[in-house]
Amino acid sequence: MSVLHAQLKNAAVGVGIADTPDDLSVIHKPGCAAAIWRRQPPVGFRNWINGLDPQQLPRARLLLHPDTVPEAIAQWCDSSNLDHSEERNWLEADVAELAKQFTALMDAPYLRLRMDVINTNACRKFHIDAIHARLICTYSGTGTQYGISTNGDEPTRVFTVPTGAPMILRGTLWPADPPAGLLHRSPPIAGTGETRLVLVIDPLWSIDDE
Repeated sequence: MSVLHAQLKNAAVGVGIADTPDDLSVIHKPGCAAAIWRRQPPVGFRNWINGLDPQQLPRARLLLHPDTVPEAIAQWCDSSNLDHSEERNWLEADVAELAKQFTALMDAPYLRLRMDVINTNACRKFHIDAIHARLICTYSGTGTQYGISTNGDEPTRVFTVPTGAPMILRGTLWPADPPAGLLHRSPPIAGTGETRLVLVIDPLWSIDDE
């Protein structure tokens, strides 16, 4: 595991590069604004998910306990009429495991979990989310883009998270250290014919607050 750490005054801008899911705990280190698990899904899964009709891609928005994620993602896949296969099983297991790992990292009893199918320029402006933290994993299409901001300006150098690599980002409500100086966005894809399948998970400490 290595930490790529650039220093800006009063801002956390480090990006932790994780070789294993346990290494994502680097997000808790001072100055680390994001963590990326450097991995690639199986080739068979990538071919399968990229070959699906966009109308078949699972989509949903739920507030739930981490233990119920496996059942929820199975229902999403059923409602999308996805045949049972090794590739579908991998997707279901991966979403459930990422939810479990992220919950443990954040010590949160609940999650806000959504699966988005995107073919527009949604969230194309660089920003920091007004949340505690967020896990993003792009299963199909171009991954999330990020860069270091100076005085709130758009980044001059833009990096793209590899497809299939989970990324954890600090939000403005992160309780420790100065605010993050690392901005991110969804890549602009309108008019390209590209469709993205993106998993987003936020920690919740009380469903009543939602």
